Amino acid sequence: MAPSALTSARTVDLVSRYLRPGTLQLGESPPLSLYVHLPWCIAKCPYCDFNSHALAPKIPSASAPRGGVPSLGRPEAADGGLPEARYLDALLADLEAALPQVWGRPVISIFIGGGTPSLFSPDGINRLLADIRARLPLLPGCEITLEANPGSFERERFKAFRAAGVNRLSVGVQSFDDAMLAKLGRVHDGAQARAALTEAAACFDTFNLDLMYALPGQNLAQLQADLDTALGFAPPHLSIYHLTIEPNTRFAVAPPTGLPDVDLASDMLDLICQRTADAGLQRYEVSAFARSGHRCTHNLNYWKFGDYLGIGAGAHGKLSYPHRVIRQVRWREPNSYMSKALDGQAMSNDDEVPRAQLPFEFMLNALRLRDGFALADFTARTGLPLTAIAKPLAEAEAKGLIERDFQRVWPTPRGFDFLSDLQALFL
Repeated sequence: MAPSALTSARTVDLVSRYLRPGTLQLGESPPLSLYVHLPWCIAKCPYCDFNSHALAPKIPSASAPRGGVPSLGRPEAADGGLPEARYLDALLADLEAALPQVWGRPVISIFIGGGTPSLFSPDGINRLLADIRARLPLLPGCEITLEANPGSFERERFKAFRAAGVNRLSVGVQSFDDAMLAKLGRVHDGAQARAALTEAAACFDTFNLDLMYALPGQNLAQLQADLDTALGFAPPHLSIYHLTIEPNTRFAVAPPTGLPDVDLASDMLDLICQRTADAGLQRYEVSAFARSGHRCTHNLNYWKFGDYLGIGAGAHGKLSYPHRVIRQVRWREPNSYMSKALDGQAMSNDDEVPRAQLPFEFMLNALRLRDGFALADFTARTGLPLTAIAKPLAEAEAKGLIERDFQRVWPTPRGFDFLSDLQALFL
């Protein structure tokens, strides 16, 4: 599906605008990742503030497997079913229009997020990855992650995703406790979560298990039980997030009762850190724990202020040019996105990151890492001298929030505990 002449002209104008002279002097381009957003899910969770849209499923047939995918209608159904083929066409048009912006740059990772990407068929994911490979140079061993939820799990489905080229699965379990899952509005139960993880472990050398803590009414014993179950699968990577009430969610309108207080939540985090360390998982980022060799390449690129091209409904991207850093956003509503992308106008807006904002943008990410960042990377990724962060670095060091030498800066344990205060120093 070649872009139209009008689309090509728009792209030339866009790239020319990005390449015009400016005040920043950035060196070599940072590593490049690709993010692909598949926005649909079976049901919208009350805590979720991502760009996800619940399907209107038909009534499953009597023969549908328990815990499997509901009958979603024909691929092109206009009655609330999953418009897989049309959406894949739109992603391809979006990618092709964006190619001149990243021409020749190798891709180190692909992350297919949502929504619930595992609602797409393995054939659809195979087509998506084939289209990407035909247009972008992927580094050997390129990490390709697919997000999956136990509510979209069917036996052999994960194996089919692996055969399509996915080499890392991220399974959104959140909890194994049926009562907690109900409070979170999840469509799966604990048995389905365990079945999905058994399949994931059998199909993937690297997989991630997502958990949440500080859930409504949760106590230390219940968290302990979730950790026991999760660690029993020996996950190479574990992401554990504190439940937060985000704006524009159902929980923001009607907050759940019984949320753990600050002291209990702190005790829960201490328990998580102790149990994961005992299990051989290193906490390399605030919410991420991994065995040696299984850190998430894609997320590390975000945290190190690398570049990423984002395609799909509501996808965000960040791209660096010799004199500026650009943020991009795609149209958010899926039907509007598909129409716009197929017309060569997938991007809803793009903005240059202001020079004064770059230190905070860099630090917001880099200080999440246990190992911190190289001082040379700050200059390379922002185009700014180290004097731009000299004063807040000195203040952070005086408060015991960071340590540093002549090459690196890293958060202290206190800095990790008070990360928001540390990041705010760079505003």
